[in-house]
Amino acid sequence: MNPKDSSKVWILFFFSLFVVMVGCQKEVEAGPTAPDFSLSSLSDETVTLEQYRGKVVLLDFWATWCPPCRMTIPQLIELQDKYKDEGLIILGISVDDPGQISDKDLRYFKKMTKINYPILRYNQEVMRDYFSGERVSVPTMFVVDRNGKIRDKIVGYAPDSLKKSLAAVLKR
Repeated sequence: MNPKDSSKVWILFFFSLFVVMVGCQKEVEAGPTAPDFSLSSLSDETVTLEQYRGKVVLLDFWATWCPPCRMTIPQLIELQDKYKDEGLIILGISVDDPGQISDKDLRYFKKMTKINYPILRYNQEVMRDYFSGERVSVPTMFVVDRNGKIRDKIVGYAPDSLKKSLAAVLKR
């Protein structure tokens, strides 16, 4: 075999290996089951995660005093409008202290920012279940797939990461 043919064989070998490796990559596996919760909405309704089984749920832990949270709100409004017919539901879980920010204050904030998704009040159980003793940073978003599995956790203002994560979960 001459050197030219040998180099062609090596190139073909590496190209074939690349195709096999890329073609065999698995889709990202779903994580653990998202803990169910029972939280109060601003309209005094009880909301559970289980009632949204079959939909893609974005849990947004946020606060009114948090600048990155406020920067995220317009994107969440846009995403809710754009993907609601594909089964997306966004649930904003306010971690504001109820002693300082009343439900009336939150309703006003929701109206002024034109939030088009439910706002829920956190409780210690949901914080323990989702953050398990970790230090809580806001905003933190959990992407939950149609089967109730956590597919992604996004901390901070990360619009591109959020769009990619939702696109991956919304496709069937």
